[in-house]
Amino acid sequence: MQFATRLDAIETSAIRELFKLLGKPGIISFAGGFPDPALFDAEGIAQSSAAVLATNPGPVLQYGATEGYQPLREGISGFMAGKGSTVSPEGLIVTTGSQQALDLIGKTMISPGDTVIVEAPTFLATIQCFRLYGAHLIGAPIDANGVDVDQLEALIDEHKPRLVYLIPTFGNPSGATLSLARRKRILEIAVRTQTLIVEDDPYGELYFDMPPPPSLLALSDSVAGSRDWLAHCGSFSKILSPGLRVGWLIAPPELLAKATMCKQFSDAHTSNLTQAICAHYLTLNRLNGALAVVRKTYAERARVMAESLRSELGDAIAFNQPHGGMFFWAQLSGAAGTSIDAAAFAQRAIAAGVAFVPGAPFYAHDPDLATLRLSFATAPLAQIREGVARLGQALT
Repeated sequence: MQFATRLDAIETSAIRELFKLLGKPGIISFAGGFPDPALFDAEGIAQSSAAVLATNPGPVLQYGATEGYQPLREGISGFMAGKGSTVSPEGLIVTTGSQQALDLIGKTMISPGDTVIVEAPTFLATIQCFRLYGAHLIGAPIDANGVDVDQLEALIDEHKPRLVYLIPTFGNPSGATLSLARRKRILEIAVRTQTLIVEDDPYGELYFDMPPPPSLLALSDSVAGSRDWLAHCGSFSKILSPGLRVGWLIAPPELLAKATMCKQFSDAHTSNLTQAICAHYLTLNRLNGALAVVRKTYAERARVMAESLRSELGDAIAFNQPHGGMFFWAQLSGAAGTSIDAAAFAQRAIAAGVAFVPGAPFYAHDPDLATLRLSFATAPLAQIREGVARLGQALT
């Protein structure tokens, strides 16, 4: 069978393939990027589900507007206002998860051969999505404070990309958070170079102690002209429920109109029922309380994982302590003759009963083979301690 040539450069997700190996009984997984289902506000979601079906159920069970269910667009507008961003309901569309928002950006903005700059490392699904549309990807290096803006600016000036994709807050896989000064500089660079910046923000509400710096979207009001060169992707997947598949795209009007047209071809509209559930849930004023529990739980799990990594692996591994999100990004040092091949280490770890994701797939090119991603989100404290102990045994 002859398939489209656009598939030639695309491979199955390395993470999805890894999941096939996790059927071994008793295995502890640090591999997934999932929120903990035990922390979902099932009671509040059930309450909202019952309410929308008990009151005039016809419209929420019917076809709807491609742009989204209007009460939810209004609810998202209010939610974003609480995060410091001024967004009208008409300034956003509802998407089937933020992944669809990224896909719509790929469809509307990327032609075969276009250059796109991403972080190195970055979200694996974005690499795959943009490559599907023929993008030539260039990685901009990051550190604990997010993307290196000096190098990013140099890459923009040299390559004049179609767009730049960033996860400024608690990145996946890096866990890094872009500093306030760097955020402002990026907006200034966007205006100077007339380069579209795509801000992906699924984790910004998952902070442990202090809230992170304002999003690029929130800061855009203070940098003249930057809103014209900024798209923002948001999601309820990590803070409410991924099963609802509700995200959104905020973008300049012309881009938003093209994305809406492309969404018509994809799915007509995101499920009216799940949109209505989200809209009603936002009126219950339960989200902040639910998030407080999630933040406290994740903060404790991250603390225990850091302590366990230091005690069990010592200087054989290096990492930055995340201040939010769901991930540790680590690098094997090779100390005392230990492994620096994360893929080989992953195989030994699975044999020892613990799983993580090697870092290479998160790079658009020139991967650091000694890197790995560990998620603490779904593992209870005892499992984190035991799983890291198994990593220590597998390393030697």
